[in-house]
Amino acid sequence: MSGFSAEWLALREPVDSAARSEPVAAFVAASLHGRSPLRIVDIGSGTGSNLRFLAGRLPGPQDWRLIDSDEHLLGVALAQLGSGIDTSVMDLRQLGADTFAGRDLVTASALLDLVSDEWLRRFVQACRSASAAVLVVLNYDGRFTCSPADSDDEFVRGSVNRHQRTDKGFGAALGPDAGARVAELLAEAGYDVRRAPSDWRLDARHLPIQAQLIEGWAGAACEIELSAVSRIRAWQERRLSHVAARTSTIEVGHDDVGAILTKVR
Repeated sequence: MSGFSAEWLALREPVDSAARSEPVAAFVAASLHGRSPLRIVDIGSGTGSNLRFLAGRLPGPQDWRLIDSDEHLLGVALAQLGSGIDTSVMDLRQLGADTFAGRDLVTASALLDLVSDEWLRRFVQACRSASAAVLVVLNYDGRFTCSPADSDDEFVRGSVNRHQRTDKGFGAALGPDAGARVAELLAEAGYDVRRAPSDWRLDARHLPIQAQLIEGWAGAACEIELSAVSRIRAWQERRLSHVAARTSTIEVGHDDVGAILTKVR
C-alpha cells in the first residue's frame, strides 16, 4: 500500500473537513442512536482525522478502534488523541471476514480509491457479516479542475486517472470508480445507501496543498506518459507559477458514501 506522511495528512485534514458531506454523515449517525457505547472501527485511519471529524457528530459514548498498516501514524494519532483509543497495526491487504466483528460502524477516509475490486468485495462482506453501518468518505472520483485553465490540464488529468488505476498495493486500483462501486456493492448486500459529493475547493488560503497536488499529479503523469515528461514538467511549472502568484484555484472531485443495513438475510 502507498504510504502517506503525517505532514501530508495534517495539511489535508482541514480541507477534508470542509469538503465532507454533512447530510451523508447525519444519515448514518441517525441510525446509531441507542448504542452504548457506540463501537466504531476506522480502517486506514492514519493519524485519526476521521475520528476528530466524526466524534462530535455521532451519538456517544463511543468506543473507537483505529486500524492502519503504519505504526508511526498510529503513534501520532495516540499522541494527538490521548489515551482510551484502541489502535491496531494491520496489513490492510489481509482484511478478513471477521475484521469488523462486534462493531456498529465501519468507516474509512480517502482509502477506497486505492483498493481493488476484489478487496472492496471483501470489505463489504465483512461489514455485512458484522451487521455494521458504513461511512466511507473522500473517495477520489476522477475530476479535477484548475484555474486559470491550461491547454494541457485535460492531458495531465487523463494520465493521472490512468495512474490511479494502477496497483497501490491491493491489486489494480478502482481509482475514480471507487465511490460508485462501493455504493453498488453495498446496495446489493442489502444496505440503504446515500452518496454525495465532497469536493475540495482550494484557493489562495491553500497554496501549500495546491503545490503538493500539482507536483504529485505531474509525477504520476510522468510515470504513465514516459514520452511526454518534458511536456508534463512544463505544465507543472506553469501551474506552480499561478500558485506562486496566488492566482491559482483547484477543485478536486470526491464523494462520500453512507449506508445502513435494511435487509436481514
